[in-house]
Amino acid sequence: MQDWIEYLKTVDTPTLSNAIEVLDVRPRAQGFTPLQMRCLFPEFGRMVGYAVTAQVETVTQTGPGGPEGHIELYRQLEQMPKPAVIVLQEIGGFPDYAAHCGEVMATFFTKLGAVGLVSDSAVRDIPEVRAMRFHYFARGVCASHANFRIVRCGMPVTVCGMPVTQGELLHGDENGLITVPFVDPARIKAAVDSVRDRERKIMDYVRGPNFTIDGFEGKIYE
Repeated sequence: MQDWIEYLKTVDTPTLSNAIEVLDVRPRAQGFTPLQMRCLFPEFGRMVGYAVTAQVETVTQTGPGGPEGHIELYRQLEQMPKPAVIVLQEIGGFPDYAAHCGEVMATFFTKLGAVGLVSDSAVRDIPEVRAMRFHYFARGVCASHANFRIVRCGMPVTVCGMPVTQGELLHGDENGLITVPFVDPARIKAAVDSVRDRERKIMDYVRGPNFTIDGFEGKIYE
């Protein structure tokens, strides 16, 4: 499947999203994150990888959690296809105060084959993680966390309203983040070609010397 991963890196996320719409395999209002999810390192280009999921409780009134949850997440990451993307859902009551990843955890994740992390809360250690070229998709940044514990791993999660299952492909760039449905890659490639071809024809016409609105209207229905 490495060829499939490399191919997906050649497609920007909006074009891939449009191609998935062409296939009509899911409702158009599903499979992507809203504007609250930010690509913090857009200069890295596209992130593609298989989801490794976990639920986290970061700010609690209990004591700090032990290392068991972290070890379980690392073991699951080690066993998953690569490249992998860590996906963390905050289930505590204070998501705006939750820092889900920093330099130390990103170093573990990178060592075990992850290329990025998705969080519905915050991340930190921006300069250090940028230097590692480890993708961050999150709602923002936060300097600290409270009583961090990984509650469970490997289950379906929801980040900013987007469901993600363990092993599902994620695709993201500076435009946003989507899930890639379990569809024959040949169908997706054909849909991407169709989207690109149609957009190229329309844009060539609009940029050309003979553009008229009537002519454009005719091309919409071709």
